[in-house]
Amino acid sequence: MSEPGQSPRQFSNAFKERMVLRLEAGERIAAVAEEAAVKRKLLYEWRDVYRAMGVAGFNRKRGPKPGWKERRASGGCAASAPSVSSDAVASAAQPPDELKKAEARIAELERVIGRQQADLHFFREALRLWDATSPDGGAPTSTRSSKK
Repeated sequence: MSEPGQSPRQFSNAFKERMVLRLEAGERIAAVAEEAAVKRKLLYEWRDVYRAMGVAGFNRKRGPKPGWKERRASGGCAASAPSVSSDAVASAAQPPDELKKAEARIAELERVIGRQQADLHFFREALRLWDATSPDGGAPTSTRSSKK
């Protein structure tokens, strides 16, 4: 990413947001990465952070946070920290248009599941009918793989 003796490139939040919005619009990650001269890994990270926290996520500090060892040992959260469900955090962090996109994606996935359930029902019924009409239950007549 950077040459020896030079500091790594830093990208503005506006640049990151433009790249993520292009990805959200459906552009391929490889094409955006090549055109912007950034690594695909960065685009994946920016997209994930944007989806989770919006533009504010771009300013987060990287690396382990103070006290992370204690929280990890105590089961993942500090004793004094209030318990908040991950759904509540995710919905509060998502902008309204992101929420609409997520709801549309959920509806699309539910339609896919419905089609898959209909297919499963069809094939189960077909197999049941096949087994009922076949005199030997659909089993092969010979276990030999070839004739000698």
